[in-house]
Amino acid sequence: MTGDRRKFSRQNEDARRSALIDAAIDLVADGGPAKATVRAIAEQAGVTPGLIRHYFSTKEALMRAAYAQVMDGMTEASLAVLATAPDRPEARLALFVAASLRAPVVDGRAMGLWAGFLHQMRQDEEMRAAHEAGYLHYRDLLQGLIAELPRAVVGARLRADAIACNAVIDGLWLEGSALPHAFAVGELEQIGLQAVGAILGLDLAAQMPEKDK
Repeated sequence: MTGDRRKFSRQNEDARRSALIDAAIDLVADGGPAKATVRAIAEQAGVTPGLIRHYFSTKEALMRAAYAQVMDGMTEASLAVLATAPDRPEARLALFVAASLRAPVVDGRAMGLWAGFLHQMRQDEEMRAAHEAGYLHYRDLLQGLIAELPRAVVGARLRADAIACNAVIDGLWLEGSALPHAFAVGELEQIGLQAVGAILGLDLAAQMPEKDK
């Protein structure tokens, strides 16, 4: 019985921590960081303000966790397509790029959250570190997919290609999330595939599996 109680207690702890993170995300999405006060977060999560300190040393620590969850969620959505991708490096890269430029990754709410947290990065070194970790995680995944392509390139060129391709994807993601009605269905994906393909010297759009075009 003691083991069951401890397991149940741990699940409650995890659920409350997640509820606080979700509350912070919802408030930032609705009104920016200024709306995400400790009192508002506690009220949204259904806990007392003092309980937040039990899970996070400071409000800033909670906001960093919220930002990391938003960024990690988008990367995981892009990565999920690889679970059923063909065993061809060109197709795997094409699917990853396309997934990064469509819903749920391209999303006005996610862009609003990113913009809301951006100001905090200028003032909070640990927030910048969280942003860097998220950026490098996605870029490393992208670089790994590029490295699998049948090309003979040195390490420096591989890194430069990953940085350039990531910049293209980031720019299209930002515009597509900010102005969703300015683009036709699938237009961002096609532009992204063409641009990334041009950087890498291959027709990436042609590598998309027929069912995913």
